[in-house]
Parts: sequence; C-alpha cells; structure tokens
Amino acid sequence: MSDLLSIGSSGLAAYRSALNAIGENVANAETPGFSRRKVVLKQSLINAASNIVYREQILFNGVTTGGVQRAWDQFKATEARFAANAAGRAEVRQQWLTGVESALDDGPAGIGSSLTKFFNAATSLAADPNERLGRGAMLTSLADVATAFRNTAEALERVSTGVADSAQLDATAVNNALAALHNLNGTIRTAAPGGSARASLEDQRDQLIDFIAERLDISVSINDDGTARMTSASNSAVTLVGDTTPGLIAMARAADGRISFSVQTNGATQALPVGGGRLAGYLDVASITADRRAALDALAADFVATVNNWSAAGVDANGDPGGNLLEAPGGARSMQALVSDPDLIAAGSPGGPANGNLVALESIRETSSIERRWGNLVASNAQILASARTEASAAASWRDLSYAALDEVTGIDLDYEAAELLRYQQAYTASARIIQVARETIDALFNAVG
Repeated sequence: MSDLLSIGSSGLAAYRSALNAIGENVANAETPGFSRRKVVLKQSLINAASNIVYREQILFNGVTTGGVQRAWDQFKATEARFAANAAGRAEVRQQWLTGVESALDDGPAGIGSSLTKFFNAATSLAADPNERLGRGAMLTSLADVATAFRNTAEALERVSTGVADSAQLDATAVNNALAALHNLNGTIRTAAPGGSARASLEDQRDQLIDFIAERLDISVSINDDGTARMTSASNSAVTLVGDTTPGLIAMARAADGRISFSVQTNGATQALPVGGGRLAGYLDVASITADRRAALDALAADFVATVNNWSAAGVDANGDPGGNLLEAPGGARSMQALVSDPDLIAAGSPGGPANGNLVALESIRETSSIERRWGNLVASNAQILASARTEASAAASWRDLSYAALDEVTGIDLDYEAAELLRYQQAYTASARIIQVARETIDALFNAVG
C-alpha cells in the first residue's frame, strides 16, 4: 500500500509540474522571445536488489520529472540571426540612401534645373545683350545656382551627421547588450539546469544575441553550462563576450564623414571589421555619402572656375575685363554669387560683338558637361538606391520566413496547450484516484483486523 501511495504522490507532483508549465506557456503566448516549456516525465524505478518483495522484472515505482525542457532549434535560430543581420544592413542602406536622394534634389529648385535656367538665361540675353532686365535675370539665375549648391551640400552634410549619430546610438546599444550578456552568463552559471528559472535566463540570453546579431555580424557558441561565447564573424580573433570583460565598441568619424569601428577588450584596442548588420549599413552609407559630397564639391569647383574663366574672357558693359562672378572657397556649401550689378556681366568679347562672350558660353556649356555630370551623379545614386530597396525587400522576406520557421518550434499553440492541459488534468486525477484507492484499501484492512 505504501508503494501505491508513493506512485500516486509522485504522479501528483509530476503532473502538477506539467500543468504549471502549460499555465506558463499560455500566460506568455504573446510574450516576445518566450520559448515553449515542456516538463520531461520519466518512470521512477525501484532498486530490485534492495527490495526482496519485488521480483527483478517488477521495477515500476511511479513517475518523476526530468526537469523543464525549453523548445529550441539551434539551426533555425542561427538561420534567423543571419537573416536579421542581412535585413538590418539592408534597411539602414535603404533608409539613408533615400535621404541622400532627397538631398540631391533634382526638382525645380535643384542644381540641375538651376544650371539649365542659368545657361538658358545667358542664351536669351545673347539676343539682346544690352537689355538690363535680361542681365538681371541672368545674375538672379546664377545666384539661384549658388543657392542650390549650398542647399544640396548642407542637406548631404545633415545626412552624413545623421548616419554618424545613428551609428553611435546603435554602437552604444550593442555595448549595453554585450555587457548584459556578460552579466547574464554569470547568472546562468549559478542557475540549476532543468528549472523554469534557467529556461527564462536562456530566453533572455537568446534575445540579447538576436539583438546584437541584427546590428553586428557575430559568431556565437553555447557552452555546456549554458553560457554564450561571442566573436566577430568577420574576424574570429576579435572576442566580444568571453570569460573576462565584454568588448567595448567605439566609433570614429573622419572629417569627410566616413566612419570606422574599433573594439576594446581587456585594455587592448583593435579594429573591428564589420561585414553585416546595421553597423555595416551605416559604414556603407557613410562612405557613399562622403563620395557624393566630394563629387558635389568637385562639380561646384569646376562650375565656379568655368563661369569665372568665361567672364574673364569677355568685357562688361563698361568696357572693362570681366571679373569673378562666383566663389566657393570651402566647397559647395560656401558657394556665393559675387556680383549684383547687371552691367558687370561680361557679355561682349574684346574687340568683338556685344554678345560675343555670351555666344561663346553655349559652347563652353557643352564642353564643360556640368549639367550632364550632375545628371550622372543623381542617376548613379538612384541606381544604388533601387538596388538597396530590392535588397531590403528580399532580406526582410528572408528574415520573416526564418523567424516564422523558428516560431513553429518555440511558439505557443493554444489549441495544443489546451489538449495537453486536458491530458495532464486527467493524469493528475488518475494519480489522486490511486491515492484514494490505497487509502480505502488500508482502511478496509484495518477494519478487517479490528
């Protein structure tokens, strides 16, 4: 009878644990990062050699729990992290390349339209070079070109600053996650395996790994004690989380806006290669934006030189050699129109017709290719942006499908949990019935003896 009581009580304890796990699953069905729990049940055996009442083949002695098992698939988790890493990089590239496209305004107030208006104003003035209104319109259009260059340069500078600031925020977030993972490793070491608390710690660990993987390409290995070791996927010699202090990522920004990353571990600083994730996206876009700014400055310098050289080759309304009309000492963002007096336009050629220099400007327009070079700059960025959008769409689909596949393993199906709840309730009731039968049997024996 004592064995019946033992079998029944073991069943009550085991199935109560299983019911608690189901309750935890249901309560966290919508909790991000929660992995389904399952209590492992196994039969409890009797040492037949120590109990002469039982024959050797009669070994069953109830049920016992083998701990809480967390639903997980390491292969699918790794695949999802690769996908999130690719999606993070692609999303950053799409976001900030769109900003670059907006900065390279090709609308009515943009550089391209302003250049065309300037050259067209010069062509119109050539028909009547002494028309004061036409001369004023040409100077106004030239000032508009300078304004367009300044506005574009300032917009690109804002994009460059925004990229650097966002990259710094993500680098700081990665540092916080690395420190949290390092501390969590210490807690996991002391947690008893097979418990619900240990499973919760492992959920937190994997959430931190997922967070970092979206921002930085990493390689992760899980030790036998449940702790995580993390290195850079681009250079396995760079340890981010190990047995000692976690890595500390720092960002540096060059004068032209390009950025780079380094990591400090145990007092030693080394370059951090970034091949994926949001940080890699910032790295790419910062470089592209710097190239666009350099191209814009070169275009501005060439346009200033072209206009000033053209002006120097002619004579103004006063018969004096033409002076400089523009300056850009600090690149495109400093371009300024220098002349406001219409009489100072060098419309004529020395010893030639009053519109000779204006007529020559049309051929200079063709040979300088200023407008075409601007169009090529805009088109080049548009092509890169189109590619980035395609990449972002594909990467997002890959990420969503990968996490959906992982969720099939770790997620909570309420219908399944309801069926398991009913099954364990019946088992719990059966265990209680075993105890009741044992008690009734004992009572009957005592009554028979009495």
